[in-house]
Amino acid sequence: MKLSKRSRLSTYRASMLSSEVAQKTGVVCSIGGGLLLWEIASLLSHTALLPSPVEVVATAEKMGLWVILVHAAASISRILVGFVAGSTLAIVVGLLMGWYGLFRAATDPWIQFFRAVPPLALIPLVTLLLGINELPKYVVIGLAAFLPVTVAVAQGVLDVDSGLINVARVLGSSQARIFRSVVIPAASPVIMIGLRIGLGNCWGTLVAAELIASRSGLGYMTSQGAMYFDVPEIFLGIVLIGVCGIIMDRMLHAVQQHVTAWQERR
Repeated sequence: MKLSKRSRLSTYRASMLSSEVAQKTGVVCSIGGGLLLWEIASLLSHTALLPSPVEVVATAEKMGLWVILVHAAASISRILVGFVAGSTLAIVVGLLMGWYGLFRAATDPWIQFFRAVPPLALIPLVTLLLGINELPKYVVIGLAAFLPVTVAVAQGVLDVDSGLINVARVLGSSQARIFRSVVIPAASPVIMIGLRIGLGNCWGTLVAAELIASRSGLGYMTSQGAMYFDVPEIFLGIVLIGVCGIIMDRMLHAVQQHVTAWQERR
């Protein structure tokens, strides 16, 4: 006996709801299991180099919510400025590289050259050229986003199905309209993945960037903990960086889901 359309729709919605509940349960169990393993490891470790989650929370309480928020806000603002500036420039350069072969031939060697040079290695040079204010921090963080996003955008444009472009040309679309209405939407999944990778790279360079004459920031807080051998403070900084990174990645993932809503998903 065949199910009616309404019955099939109800079954599909029930399966989707069950899948969402299972995923959320998996996330909670994963976080709880990780904290439990951390606690067990700290109990088995007879050294002060591995504080327990309780000690880290106690350090956060001693430091105070306002101080933590000030450090977090400073780091997030630096990440946002560097990421937005670096990604914007990367999208422009990547689109040009993917669409114009001559431009790609001229710029690709330089992109690959600087990809082999870690942004952290440029900190001394950037500091000498730009001073010890906020600008060198933005440059280092922006460079961490620029390189992977540029490569992803260029590759996304190159991977666009040529059949789609040919059909648009046959229908009389101009180059500008093809680029705007065909190439960019088709390349958007790869572009969004590149942006998420770039954001992760930004957080990965934060600690080193905030060593440049900083007085605030999660990276600064972590380095201060290392200077005074305050291991719980080091762990607190690491946890806060990870949590902020996850939150920003989830926000970017939500944008990705919206931008690529047309894409068929499993």
